[in-house]
Amino acid sequence: MSNPQKTTVPELFLQPYEPKAHEEAIYEKWEKSGFFNPDVCVEAGIATADAPTFSIVLPPPNVTGTLHMGHAAMLAVEDILVRYHRMQGKRTLWIPGTDSAAIATQSKVESLIYKEKKLTRHDLGREELLKQIGEFAEASKNTIIGQTKRMGSSLDWSRYAYTLDDKRYRAVMTAFVNMYRDGLIYRGNRIVNWDPKGQTTISDDEIVYEERQATLYTFKYSPDFPIAVATTRPETKVGDTAVAVHPDDERYKQYIGQTFEFVFCDVPVSVTIVADSEVDPEFGTGAVGVTPAHSKIDWEIANRAHLTRRPQVINEYAKMSVTGRLNGLKTEAARVVVVNWLKEQDLLMAEKTVTQNVSTAERTGAIIEPLPKLQWFIAVDKEFTITHSEIPGVQSGSTVTLKSLMVKAVENDAINIFPERFKRVYYNWVANLHDWCISRQIWFGHRIPVWYRNDEIYCDVKPPTGDGWEQDPDTLDTWFSSGLWTFSTLGWPEETADLKTYHPTAVLETGYDIIFFWVARMILMSTYHLGQIPFRNVYLHGLVRDEKNRKMSKSLGNIIDPLDLIAKYGADAVRLSLIIGAAPGNDLPLSEQSIKGYKNFTNKIWNVTRFILTHTTDYSNEPAATLTDRDQEILRALQDTVTEITNDIEKYNLHLAAQKAYHYFWHELADKILEESKPVLSGTDSAARLTRQQVLVTCLTTSLKFLHPFVPYVTETIWQEMPSDWRDRDFLLVANWPTASGKLK
Repeated sequence: MSNPQKTTVPELFLQPYEPKAHEEAIYEKWEKSGFFNPDVCVEAGIATADAPTFSIVLPPPNVTGTLHMGHAAMLAVEDILVRYHRMQGKRTLWIPGTDSAAIATQSKVESLIYKEKKLTRHDLGREELLKQIGEFAEASKNTIIGQTKRMGSSLDWSRYAYTLDDKRYRAVMTAFVNMYRDGLIYRGNRIVNWDPKGQTTISDDEIVYEERQATLYTFKYSPDFPIAVATTRPETKVGDTAVAVHPDDERYKQYIGQTFEFVFCDVPVSVTIVADSEVDPEFGTGAVGVTPAHSKIDWEIANRAHLTRRPQVINEYAKMSVTGRLNGLKTEAARVVVVNWLKEQDLLMAEKTVTQNVSTAERTGAIIEPLPKLQWFIAVDKEFTITHSEIPGVQSGSTVTLKSLMVKAVENDAINIFPERFKRVYYNWVANLHDWCISRQIWFGHRIPVWYRNDEIYCDVKPPTGDGWEQDPDTLDTWFSSGLWTFSTLGWPEETADLKTYHPTAVLETGYDIIFFWVARMILMSTYHLGQIPFRNVYLHGLVRDEKNRKMSKSLGNIIDPLDLIAKYGADAVRLSLIIGAAPGNDLPLSEQSIKGYKNFTNKIWNVTRFILTHTTDYSNEPAATLTDRDQEILRALQDTVTEITNDIEKYNLHLAAQKAYHYFWHELADKILEESKPVLSGTDSAARLTRQQVLVTCLTTSLKFLHPFVPYVTETIWQEMPSDWRDRDFLLVANWPTASGKLK
């Protein structure tokens, strides 16, 4: 054994741990090292050229503002996974990016412009508005990137992507053209969700349902009409073309097929009694007034009954567009007029207060008006031949639909969902999926690559040549471009090395509230365009709530800003507070007190390190000849802890892994092992002292490794200051993850 060499305790350990004194400098060191990039790790020999891969794309934050606690939770979970797999020696890639969030961003910029200059988008014109939106988005993007780094996120910034940059533009255009040529994208008249305030269609997933009180009116259309119907929207009844009843309902069988004509509140109306097995005879009067142009359900009833008349009686500004007293009235005002008319005509039979979910637009707050519009759709039930498939249960050359691909990808366990209960939610959503309306009547976004000239239609990535062509003015739904995210970020439609190496990605981590917004659409896009699943696992985290388990909102005044907390307690404490106790899919109540507690934990790591460094200044980093029974017991317990933490991370039980790492360090190493080591370290038995030094160094270096994914800043700060012969690599960021067998240290 060599002679021990005296070392000194680094000066910074003479002071308490202050995160803000170290975090920025540590992140700069990580970035300069280049080790966030897997290519650099291979070049440096940290990962082999044929090492397994672990890839993940960051759910791109919207360029509409700043990060919130939900983003912070997402970043913490993903960074834990990335750091763990990087330390495992895998070629680990985490791709950063931001999302244009077209409707949200345009709405925000338009409101700012109107507030400052009292100008609308039409006053500015398309080109000037897009210029101002671009400037806003760029400034917001830089803010978001800075905030993301504050969380310690080890993203490969050299591969940063933006949903509206040139590479993603080419991917989006290629995807549209391919689907159009396969007949999966079509233009047609269908009922859509129309936002009268935003003047655009929105998807089902962008609707916020608000519970409100309403009045259910039961009435007859005319004195001679034989059936009573009920509705909360009597103003729409001027657009009715049918009344649907169950075919077996004895009360109404005799009327099926009959047509009745009458004048309803000044509007001539013709209503046919139709049979529809979807009608519940036990609900209400057992009869449903059918307004095909203003209800998706009624539109489907009209389809089944082969009704061709579908008059639109409400316009894009939520005003009545009929003759007579209702013309030009807002729908709410028209409702009052119709109810008064029913009373005057002695046709109103009953009024009842009910609670209903009212559809409102997420971005503008306007009440959604279902309207028939000429829009672009993706056909989810249309059959086509899949030329290439790597999807389990789907053969190349077989006939499929987009819906069937979405089911097969999960059904055959090609994609695992954590927690598993969300599989059922996913299946139910896919089963009820209608053709997806992908066109939006806004200016910010990817413009639809279709041009018109007289009766000619041209669709391609490149514009047509010649005069007289006009491009479709609409843009694509943001979720169309976001659906390509796992492979557009890797260079598709080009056959890049990144695409071949890192796709399918290992995991998609996001909040359970956007399983339909994003997860399902990514599966749709990837299975169609690549014949591959987009990811092998889906990890769904819950919502971050306040300590009273309430959703964070401005109205409640309970929003917690992650940057304020990082400034106060450090990023590591914030990260731990968002992981411990946060089982996949479960909401997490968060209090500032808990974050303060985890700040104390980072101090504990610092203080334990100082103690061990102080008592190992004469330590020789060579294995002792013999270890006492207690020394071996300590190392076996450490070994077991490593095994448990490793298994938990592999199973995506990050909350359990973090809890065990925390518990071991504080309650095992600090409370027990250090306390019982004090007399050994100060005793006269030099052999016992040497072996205990070895044990403590092994416990410390191993603990720093398994703690690193959870609290990267404090562990890396310590690692950088430890004696070089204690470390297997200069950066803890790329140190070897402790194995479940062999030498731990």
